[in-house]
Amino acid sequence: MNSRISTPTDELSQRLSSTPRGARLARHLTAHQLAEWGYPHDSDVNDAAQHVVAELAANAVTHGRVPGRDFELRLLRLPEGTLRIEVSDTRGDRQLRFGAREVDGEGGRGLVVVAVLATVWGVAHRLVGKTVWAELPLKN
Repeated sequence: MNSRISTPTDELSQRLSSTPRGARLARHLTAHQLAEWGYPHDSDVNDAAQHVVAELAANAVTHGRVPGRDFELRLLRLPEGTLRIEVSDTRGDRQLRFGAREVDGEGGRGLVVVAVLATVWGVAHRLVGKTVWAELPLKN
C-alpha cells in the first residue's frame, strides 16, 4: 500500500449516495473536475480517470453499501504529476475480488480494469469501512 501521500496541489472531495445514481454522478464529477484542471473530456487522462472512478464507485455501491450511509470520492492532483483517486465506503467486512469467478460471468472484472489503467492501486482499511485508491499519471 502506498501510505505516503504528498501534499496535493488540488483536491475534490464529495460524499455521494450509495446508489447507481451516486456512482454515475461520481464519474460525471470526475470528468468535470479533470476538465477544470486542464485535462479535457476527450483526453486520455480524463477518460482513464472516468473508467477507474466508474469501477470503484460501482463496487462501493454494489458491494460496500451500508443502508443509510454514503460513499466518498476524493480526487487529489499531486505535485509529481499524479492523479490519486480514492473511493471510500463504510463496509470493511468484504474482501475485494480480483477477476471473474466464471469465464462467462458478467461481473468481477472491475479491479482488472483499475489494475490496467493505474500505475499503482490498493486498499486502506479505516476505522469504519475501507478506501480503495488508484494512481494515474497526469499527462496531456
